[in-house]
Amino acid sequence: MITSQTLQQESDQPRTCFVVGPIGDPHAAHGSPEREAYEHYLGIFEQVIAPACERYGISVVRADGIANAGDINEQICRHVLESDLVVADVSGGNPNVMYELGLRHITGKPTIHIGEAGQLPFDIASIRTIRYQRTRSHLAGARKEIESALEVGLRDGFELLTPARVLRGLQIGDEPDFVSEVSDGGNEEEEDDSPGLLDNFAVIEDGLGEMTADMDTITKTIETIGALTEQSSTEMLDLAQANAPSSARLAAVARYATTISAPAGELNTVAAAFAERMLSMDSGVRAALALIEMTPADERGEGTEEFLEQLMCLDETAQETLVQIGHFGASASAMTQLSRYLRKPVKDISAAVRQLTSSIMRMGEWAAKARAMAHSSIV
Repeated sequence: MITSQTLQQESDQPRTCFVVGPIGDPHAAHGSPEREAYEHYLGIFEQVIAPACERYGISVVRADGIANAGDINEQICRHVLESDLVVADVSGGNPNVMYELGLRHITGKPTIHIGEAGQLPFDIASIRTIRYQRTRSHLAGARKEIESALEVGLRDGFELLTPARVLRGLQIGDEPDFVSEVSDGGNEEEEDDSPGLLDNFAVIEDGLGEMTADMDTITKTIETIGALTEQSSTEMLDLAQANAPSSARLAAVARYATTISAPAGELNTVAAAFAERMLSMDSGVRAALALIEMTPADERGEGTEEFLEQLMCLDETAQETLVQIGHFGASASAMTQLSRYLRKPVKDISAAVRQLTSSIMRMGEWAAKARAMAHSSIV
């Protein structure tokens, strides 16, 4: 078994571990969700992760334990990229955690995933994750699993995760310290078979292609709802000018609600799928952009420009769609006051607006980085 003494003999430099995960708010009121989250994740750090690492002489820290003064965001990025080991608590798929995890994956350095049972994000479900539950026995078991993973990794080397292997082809360099060759005895042919730049971009572009198809469907559905709304408005105006009774106008509203129910439901369904795809793609796209940004413009190679262009084009389409759905969002509350018949379709439209707005804003961040890098390559 590997001990801390063995590690010290193998290297004069201390091993380091950075813990990525939700932190919560230590200053929040007692009993609040933020304070409970802080207490929970602090307990995971102190009772599970730290003891497991310290058993092998590995110095461990998380973001709120960084003692040095300076920009906390820069410090976190440096720890994520430079630490010998990262233990990531992926419970709940926290966006910041997933982003930091994406950055870590591109380094090819050892990363251990842990997470609370029932709260694991689906997009990294294929990666082995040590699961825990909020009981003393399960926490002790999780600590032992981390210890076992460390023992095997330190003895035999840590296998590269799939995201690391995919993104690894974007940059050619020496093997990072603390990582073993993933092959039969370090056969150099394994390096020759690693995916190239186009292969790597294709993995992400498949997902972006699906998002583009979703956006096309959303645009067509919005156009359908818009046309039906215009027809209904014309009918309602004619009834008002004819001084038709309220029952006639109510019947017209009921017909309108019936005609838009199906497209409104479809809009909500596709928007949910789009938002889900966005979440699953976010960490990978951000990691790819980060690696491209780190690579000199004249060394980025084939496929980079097309990849950046795809992000920018998708964002332009999304922004146009956002303007369209903004009109629905602004009028949704007023529409529900007309009749109860409209409440269900308007509820679907409002839900779609919320999901799309959030997703498109995140997509705008991708495009902003892509535009900056595309501009730098021209300059």
